[in-house]
Amino acid sequence: MRTMKLGTSSLDVPVLAIGCMRIHSLDQAQAERFVRTAMEEGANFFDHADIYGGGVCEERFADAVQMNDQVREQMIIQSKCGIRNGMFDFSKDYILESVDGILKRLRTDYLDVLLLHRPDALVEPEELAEAFDRLESLGKVRHFGVSNQKPMQIELLKKYVKQPLVANQLQLSITNSNMISNGINVNMANESAVDRDGSILDYCRLHDITIQPWSPFQYGFFEGVFLNNDKFPELNQVIDKVAAQHDVSNTTIAIAWLLRHPARMQPVTGTTSVDRLKDCCRASEVQLSRQEWYDIYCAAGNVLP
Repeated sequence: MRTMKLGTSSLDVPVLAIGCMRIHSLDQAQAERFVRTAMEEGANFFDHADIYGGGVCEERFADAVQMNDQVREQMIIQSKCGIRNGMFDFSKDYILESVDGILKRLRTDYLDVLLLHRPDALVEPEELAEAFDRLESLGKVRHFGVSNQKPMQIELLKKYVKQPLVANQLQLSITNSNMISNGINVNMANESAVDRDGSILDYCRLHDITIQPWSPFQYGFFEGVFLNNDKFPELNQVIDKVAAQHDVSNTTIAIAWLLRHPARMQPVTGTTSVDRLKDCCRASEVQLSRQEWYDIYCAAGNVLP
């Protein structure tokens, strides 16, 4: 598995993050096999959130790896907090309480990375900065980041938070690619030209913030996967052709398409299938040509100006 630096940190991380949002659907033996396979593939970066399975996902993960100090040193663990029932909460007390709960469920003393999970409209960045300082000084969190935030929201946090924000987790896939399309359709009077995120792709590249695409196989907002879907015949035809040329699966090509972008993204998988996990990991070895990348982009319904 190829590695990369996470943002401006000193962390060497695999180019693929293993999302654990559905790991609570696995029994103990299945979870053990899933995590073991990821580690064997060199994909030792695991992405969690306190709301995944109501905290059960973190517990299931800790049980699966039989968490201890030796095991912990072999992996990189990221979790997220800030989503509560019917609201978002970046208050100091809630963040501190959430992290303590995460650490307890994961049976570890620290997180390598903590992300703020979606923007809180009522965020008070001075208070948030106090929470980050405390978590860092106590050794509970080593690196910090955000998810689903646009440039000015990040700039507001950076005015008060002294820790570098190393990652921004954003929805991105072949079929959900507006952050790419609006940069291609500059000054055009079409739907693809609408900038819905404040040019977050370019912003993250300029500030060395790693984009972590989530739902890399989804279309819409959790409406389903586009692979092998009759709604996307042309896209699947092109992906299958490219997959055959590289002697890999269509799953591999969907991830390789994201990895081909020079922004050096770190896609987050969501599968609990061991076979699909292996296919995702193979994307690290596949380098799409410029023509292949654009062929897939256009087959998804995107029109070049």
